[in-house]
Amino acid sequence: MTGITLLPRLFMAPDTLPTVDVGATCAMQGEQARYLGTVLRRQPGDEVRLFNAQAGEWLASIAEIRKDRGLFRLERPLRAPCPVPELTLAFALLKRDATDLVLRMGTELGVSTFLPIVTERTNTHRINPQRLCAIATEAAEQCERLDVPHVAPPQSLATLLGGWPQTARLFTAMERMDLREGVPGTAQPDPLRTAKPGDGLLIGPEGGLSDAECQLLLTRPFVFPVSLGPLILRADTAMAAGLALMGDGLRSGTVLSQ
Repeated sequence: MTGITLLPRLFMAPDTLPTVDVGATCAMQGEQARYLGTVLRRQPGDEVRLFNAQAGEWLASIAEIRKDRGLFRLERPLRAPCPVPELTLAFALLKRDATDLVLRMGTELGVSTFLPIVTERTNTHRINPQRLCAIATEAAEQCERLDVPHVAPPQSLATLLGGWPQTARLFTAMERMDLREGVPGTAQPDPLRTAKPGDGLLIGPEGGLSDAECQLLLTRPFVFPVSLGPLILRADTAMAAGLALMGDGLRSGTVLSQ
């Protein structure tokens, strides 16, 4: 098994893996062929791991490889598909490097859907969707989960709240909760450990959510304000802390990641 875990691991979109049987072949994407052939110097006959949420994970061999194309041959299944609980992260867009970090760490911590939002203090309003999807894909390949998270287009906080399912909770990290009007004084990090599939976490921007945004959030019955401790955390640190606590709750009932 040790040798298998060292093999390159590549995500194959379900539509690029139409037949999942021993001996079936599927085409490499151009960037996969360049990575395997040019960067890793792999040759026909060398083995890789291919995966997606529908097919599971398979041991495959390189049947053909050229500069920008090639073929994989499926050899045997390694892991069967496994359901993963839905976990949504809504986060205010940050500067490029911080947003990249949110995507990487969030993928490793089990996020199934990323919802970028624009708030009053958001300092950027544009993203490159293809780039963020590539970051999430690379993180999924590295951390050995079977699915790749969905990255939604940016939306306003009001739009997020208007479309949030009423049956799911939206845990919202609010710093200085003891100074905010309308926030329960007994709120603690513990509620995050009660997370159920479908619940979400909302992390604000650098500088935090505005008072008006906090009051808007508190009018929604599905919003649960939470504290992440007495210290003021960076947005990306708060995201990791909150997801870790939610993951603890999800793992108590069902497996968060494969």
